[in-house]
Amino acid sequence: QVQLVESGGGLVQSGGSLRLSCAASGSIFRINAMGWYRQAPGKQREVVAGITSGGTTNYADSVKGRFTISRDDVKKTVYLQMNSLKPEDTAVYYCNARIIRWGRGSNEDDYWGQGTQVTVSS
Repeated sequence: QVQLVESGGGLVQSGGSLRLSCAASGSIFRINAMGWYRQAPGKQREVVAGITSGGTTNYADSVKGRFTISRDDVKKTVYLQMNSLKPEDTAVYYCNARIIRWGRGSNEDDYWGQGTQVTVSS
């Protein structure tokens, strides 16, 4: 099986920073795209940032210039550095990875972390 385990959430004041990590483990042959999503109370889950296996990144307009996504393929980990945090960034953050497991040929499956709470106080 495959697991994604997130860490790094917490409570921070407006203007502060946090760094989220998401480590993948299990029977992994290859990790393709990875990304971060978030869901605020009463709202739909939305994409925050994504990174391809080649390192190409993309960001939601609301976080451009403040958040940075990166990955370490040796550690099978994706990171989200969040700077200049705002109260509207408060949400549960989820990591996502598209993974090919050993013995599955080129078939890619979608995996999600359990979520980590980020709360930004004003």
